[in-house]
Amino acid sequence: MRLFAILSALSFGFAAAPLSAGTGSGETTAAPNDECSTEVARIDKNFTTGAFGECEATGKRRFRLVITPEDEGDINCSAWYAFRVTPQRQRRTRITIDLDYETCGHRYWPKTSTDGVNWTFMRPSRVKVEGERGERTARLSLRIGDQPVFVAAQEIFPPSAYDAWLDGVENNPSVNRFELGRSAENRLIEAITIGNEAAKEQVILVGRQHPPEVTGALAMLPFMETLMEDTPLATRFRERFLVTAVPMLNPDGVVRGFWRHNTGGVDLNRDWGPFTQPETQLMRDMMVAMDSNPDQELTVLLDFHSTNRDVFYTIPDELPTDPPLFTRDWLARYQDRMPGYEVDRDARHNPARPISKGYSYEAFGIPAITFEIGDNTDRELIKRIGRESAIALMEELLATPEQ
Repeated sequence: MRLFAILSALSFGFAAAPLSAGTGSGETTAAPNDECSTEVARIDKNFTTGAFGECEATGKRRFRLVITPEDEGDINCSAWYAFRVTPQRQRRTRITIDLDYETCGHRYWPKTSTDGVNWTFMRPSRVKVEGERGERTARLSLRIGDQPVFVAAQEIFPPSAYDAWLDGVENNPSVNRFELGRSAENRLIEAITIGNEAAKEQVILVGRQHPPEVTGALAMLPFMETLMEDTPLATRFRERFLVTAVPMLNPDGVVRGFWRHNTGGVDLNRDWGPFTQPETQLMRDMMVAMDSNPDQELTVLLDFHSTNRDVFYTIPDELPTDPPLFTRDWLARYQDRMPGYEVDRDARHNPARPISKGYSYEAFGIPAITFEIGDNTDRELIKRIGRESAIALMEELLATPEQ
């Protein structure tokens, strides 16, 4: 089943809060860690991925949310927020919500949804961003009616969406679904293989190390769907290669609405080397087992993320990889398939930096790529990026000498 068909039909399990007539007194209440309300509206975060630090009703139609990171550690400035606004009376009105940040400042353009499935970018006239980078705040002017409205930094893409997608693809004869392991909070981390289980050449895909990086996920799933297609190219690819994909490595962080970390307070993509966390240990153990098996050969790793633009972070071409110059040639093919779109590559390598790209190259000598999608990249373009990059990858890997 296609990802975007699932998203259009999927219930994300957001229990709509009941409407309330309010007290009629104009008094406000505040419960900083859970919700705040007035006679007009109530704001809460009691759903999967819901996140803010404090909530304060500063007037009958005005609210202030303090956005706080999951801990005081070294945090990347990917300030996530997600909350629900429930009308307290069945009458259309407009409320103002101020987003104040303890650190990093406003990054993501707010999006709204009434069902948790279909999302709309808020109109520029309804969002006022002030301050310099790192200290930006945002003021939202939100119209509410007779049903709850979700507001989030990005489309909410919780574990239930992955479950539905996996349910849809696991009957494909080329797909095998399995449990890779468990997170720190004992949540299931699932994986799939795509292709020939007896294949020597192994491809690794991983996603959602960083919870708010939803656009990377929106590219990864169409990428995998393209590998599963009943086309001559995909069929030949699956005969020769086996892809092992881990779509969501950090389910705890996703569920809790964290900016960057898992529940151990660690950025998983800074733990490839120390391997202090159960999630990264699962990836290490899987890849080491493949490398140790004489009947298997690690070929390439792609790690899907989001940042401020579409870009591939890669190993420089002057460093030898096996297959040689794969990244250069793959991205050239991909560029040929994307007329009118500029493929951006940033090639660098720091052996001391414990990220998936660096570890995979240092440990196994393979081309490893961090596949970044822009926060605000058009969602239809993201689907195209996922599909065309997958086609180019299959073509390029099939052009390499067989191991």
